Amino acid sequence: MNDLKDDPEKKNLVIIGGGFAGATLARRLENTIPDDWEIYLLSETNFVTFNPLLPEVVGASVLPSHVQAPIRQMVKRTRIRMVTVERICFEKKQVHYHNNEPGVLSFDHIVFAAGVKANLTMLEGLAEHTLPLKTVGDALHIRNTIIERLEQSTIHPSEERRKQLTTFIIIGGGFSGVETAGEIDDFLKSAERYYKNVERNDCRIILLHAMDQLLPELSAKLGQKTAAIFAERGIDVRLNACAATIEHEKVTLDSGDVIAGATIICTIGTTPHQFLQHDPLPLERGKIIAQPDMSVAGLSGVWALGDCALVPNAYDDKLCPPTAQFADRQAKHLARNISAHIAGQSTQPFRYKPIGLLASIGHNKAVAEIYGVRFSGFFAWLMWRGIYLLKVPTIARKTRLFLEWTWAMLFPPDIAHLGYKRTQEKTELAK
Repeated sequence: MNDLKDDPEKKNLVIIGGGFAGATLARRLENTIPDDWEIYLLSETNFVTFNPLLPEVVGASVLPSHVQAPIRQMVKRTRIRMVTVERICFEKKQVHYHNNEPGVLSFDHIVFAAGVKANLTMLEGLAEHTLPLKTVGDALHIRNTIIERLEQSTIHPSEERRKQLTTFIIIGGGFSGVETAGEIDDFLKSAERYYKNVERNDCRIILLHAMDQLLPELSAKLGQKTAAIFAERGIDVRLNACAATIEHEKVTLDSGDVIAGATIICTIGTTPHQFLQHDPLPLERGKIIAQPDMSVAGLSGVWALGDCALVPNAYDDKLCPPTAQFADRQAKHLARNISAHIAGQSTQPFRYKPIGLLASIGHNKAVAEIYGVRFSGFFAWLMWRGIYLLKVPTIARKTRLFLEWTWAMLFPPDIAHLGYKRTQEKTELAK
């Protein structure tokens, strides 16, 4: 077993999680933490995924690589370790991990920024019969599935089966569900001319939402506006439609209604990582309870932020929502607090007044609520793109994304099936 404390004279600060919160924190700490400290970032991947743009990967508006940024190109001092964390020993102050082989890393301070993962056990049949949308791989797989359905529909002799093949059911009417529905609608309208046997009227998008309003994070008026725009575009929005069970090509609601469709996409459900679920950490609903300065009570040198933590906001005395906007602000604030703690100074509670929220609804339109002002349409869409373009990590990714968005406005979407099959040759001996 390897111990990665390279220099015994230096102290280690370990960040678990290479998402938006963890990467931003590492970048900030590089400029403020003393030189006798090493920063380690442990992550299962060596890139940051900009999750708000995953629906655009589904709709072929951007390429998968455009929503990912290599962490090693974002940091200088930080040591990156692409590993899976298995457990943490607080008594010995060690992180146990594995990659090709098991290893252990000692720490003096540790930060939990691990986010959450998809929960595919919350509904019967969810894991077996739906396509989750949590990673770039998920988004690319959904995109390929949509293209496969169009290809299958062009050659199937049964009109009824063709309609079922081009029925797409989306579970969840939050940001991901709404933006995915809009992207799929745009993609189908642009791609139909290349599929001679597929009529756009035969393609259906059904959006199921368990609540009485789409986009519950926004105002009721914007939720109603989104539903009205979707209705005009032919997207079937069903509110108060709570999925009970999922079977092959059908969803049964708790009302008993059955909705059939060949492709079922799931945008709901998250669960904390297993390595967080042990006694020393104060937990609620599987998430770490953080103090106002994002330290963890009863554990010296332990901090938590982002989606894996419950962080109170001193601005309104409420818990921070699990959004990239808050993860970014938390990371910047925590970098100051950790540096202050190391220097023997007092830390400050996290306080942030949110700017607002935006959601793209397809067809070059968005809905937005900025500092209490609500608006929608093309201007909101331009603002949505501008804000996210600024937040995408690295200049290289910003430039590529801008060029890709400009290209997509002028040319039809890419309908290539991006399969990655390896070459396999069967020999007589192998047989």
